[in-house]
Amino acid sequence: MDKMEKTQEINRLYTIAKQSCVVCNSCRYCEGFCAVFPAMEQRRDFDVRDIDYLANLCHQCGECFYACQYAPPHTFDVNIPAQLGDIRALSYQKFAYPTWASRVFEKNGFFAFIALIVSIFVLFLLASALHQGELFSLDFAGDFYQVIPYGLMVGVFSVVGIFVLCALGVGFVRFLIYITPNESITFPALTQGLFDAFSLKYLGGHDNDGCTYPKDRRSNIRKIFHHFTFYGFLACFVATSLGAFYAHCLHLRAPYDFLSLPKLFGTFGGISLCVGTLGLFVLKIIADKTPKSLKTLGMDYAFIFGLFIAALSGLVLMLLRDSQALALLVVFHLSVVLALFVMMPYGKFIHGFYRLGALILYALESKKA
Repeated sequence: MDKMEKTQEINRLYTIAKQSCVVCNSCRYCEGFCAVFPAMEQRRDFDVRDIDYLANLCHQCGECFYACQYAPPHTFDVNIPAQLGDIRALSYQKFAYPTWASRVFEKNGFFAFIALIVSIFVLFLLASALHQGELFSLDFAGDFYQVIPYGLMVGVFSVVGIFVLCALGVGFVRFLIYITPNESITFPALTQGLFDAFSLKYLGGHDNDGCTYPKDRRSNIRKIFHHFTFYGFLACFVATSLGAFYAHCLHLRAPYDFLSLPKLFGTFGGISLCVGTLGLFVLKIIADKTPKSLKTLGMDYAFIFGLFIAALSGLVLMLLRDSQALALLVVFHLSVVLALFVMMPYGKFIHGFYRLGALILYALESKKA
């Protein structure tokens, strides 16, 4: 697809989404379902900025699709979850930093992620071999830094970490400034947006009896698996931060005892991530695809798969750290984690930041309504 064709396709997607929003604003049957429809009702016309905002406010649960009298095969063809999902996929590219990097994962995101893991794995394996020579016949006594030099590990992850934090921060600020050109962010709106994001408020359905996912029956199963995934990831982040604190401030070198804080947080986070991502992966496979955006599936699968493999390999590494497989496990685990970091600003993970921005604007607008 050349540049002109791509522009025409983008304009077509925005036009379809705008038309559906106009129909929804006339009907208003779904106004109590989630934040998207009250936000729609505060607008009489919809520009590109409004559609980007609504797209990242949407959880793509599908409840409005199953309730809609104008859904396909009706001639109005209203399919808010899928149509806003297509726009959300465009936002991954529109606000990404640097913009060119998002194109690497734009198509075949899952295979791009696998190729990234393999490439990093080979490079780490070569670095380890140069450092130690024969990797698989040595007894490392559970010492990861005997496999990959401490300086190399810290250096690589520091550079990538700084790049990822900058990319995430710039993308979030770009999006927030874009959707709030005439608004001043207030502390109450910020705290309300954070609360709604961290509690996954709108995944509970309008009466907190669940949303229509994976199919048309109400269930809280998606919300439960999201909580496992989200807080499992946070626990792993805390474990990594504590490990850095132990090493650099307390001068305590890994591996740590099982009852140490880094190990406890890491174990809880790893198990929680495995449960959550496996559940979400299964739900996504069996889900009704009609109210879903097919444009985001590749990156969604890649991110969920990456989190699962990172968590599982970390748990296996913990259990087998005294075995001959230590070298291979360390190199593989670090490769997956590093690839996951590189992918974060350009796919499903960044949607969490954009959704937070959308929830902050929704809180601002709700105070004025």
